[in-house]
Amino acid sequence: MANHKSALKRAKQNETRRLRNKMTKSVMKNAVKNVVAANETGDENIEKLLREAQSTIARAAKKGVLHKNTAARKISRLTRAVNSAKAV
Repeated sequence: MANHKSALKRAKQNETRRLRNKMTKSVMKNAVKNVVAANETGDENIEKLLREAQSTIARAAKKGVLHKNTAARKISRLTRAVNSAKAV
């Protein structure tokens, strides 16, 4: 454990940030799962779910939880999956 006052503060800040990042990732993963599930069942609300998922992924990247290229890749793959399912 940290011994200096500044190190204690830093450890506390890191823990707060870790929990915040964990929550953001969790929300993002749930949004992606909803899109994948809707894609498999052929749900009509898939466009709305896709937009929400794209928004949460972009927000995670903006906050620094994800790298911007990782976010772009996730959005691209989701969109491609939905579009290919619609085409069939």
